[in-house]
Amino acid sequence: MPGSGSASPAPRKRADARRNEEALLEAAAAAFVAAGIDAPVRDIAAKAGVGVGTIYRHFPTRADLVVAVYRHQVEACAAAGPALLAGADSPYAALVRWIDLFVDFLVTKHGLAEALQSDDATFASLHEYFLDRLLPVCAELLGAAAGAGEIRTDVEALGLMRGVGNLCIGAGKDPRYDARRMVGVLLAGLRVR
Repeated sequence: MPGSGSASPAPRKRADARRNEEALLEAAAAAFVAAGIDAPVRDIAAKAGVGVGTIYRHFPTRADLVVAVYRHQVEACAAAGPALLAGADSPYAALVRWIDLFVDFLVTKHGLAEALQSDDATFASLHEYFLDRLLPVCAELLGAAAGAGEIRTDVEALGLMRGVGNLCIGAGKDPRYDARRMVGVLLAGLRVR
């Protein structure tokens, strides 16, 4: 209704535009794993099956693309928690599987840590976004496993996520170091015996 003062909803993207964006995010994520965040845009476009111009329509700058990939992957990790909890044999099994996804997320962020520490304002809110989205999921999984008597009750989500994160630092730099194995040791230490 014109003149009513109510804001109109944001326009919805066409289905093909949503598919292109999804393909770009997946292709960029794979390219960032293989070559870091400086992967050539033309390679990302080719992998997504779109033209370079399509990337720039969706993501005007490389920083915009990096942020979108990061947020997309955080959202996938956040959405996985409740789904795993609903479908797992036990809350502990759901927690272990979610932490495995979290490890995948952490060890594939080649170059992102440097970008997050840069002076680019585009990256400033990503760490807070990461914590806001993933801490509640981890807390829910921990609470369910503790409530079922499967794990200790004195572990908080932030402590567990930091512990896992610290075990993943440098995972790709030394082939003798197995971050996933060390995270498994950490998770085994949560069990009630």
